[in-house]
Amino acid sequence: MTDGRLGVTVTHRRYVPYSHAHYAGDLVDGAYALGLFGDVATEVCIRTDGDEGLFASYSDVQFRSPVRAGDVVEVVATVIRVGTRSRTIDFEARVVCRGRPDRGGSAAEVLAEPLVAVTATGTVVVPAAV
Repeated sequence: MTDGRLGVTVTHRRYVPYSHAHYAGDLVDGAYALGLFGDVATEVCIRTDGDEGLFASYSDVQFRSPVRAGDVVEVVATVIRVGTRSRTIDFEARVVCRGRPDRGGSAAEVLAEPLVAVTATGTVVVPAAV
């Protein structure tokens, strides 16, 4: 019998404000994406187990493309394993819109193809079922 929580997917989108830029070129730090992964993992736990859960670990994090202030980032979390109290989740952060300061102070565009910025696999834990 297949567990109905397996394959559950949750998606969040977030505008990256300029106040989060830490480096030249308006780059944000990698921890920004990890924070978004934590947010989307919380919703996964609420939907699958009725609890916010706790993030236990990452088994893999890959920084593939920069995230910049002015971007709109889409974060997707998919449950790939269900244990007694743990859930393994695949994460992907994609840039779907990007600021274009070269065209004007508030110019931006929707990207024809999203840029995969960060991928990860993580484990969350939830309370034992009663």
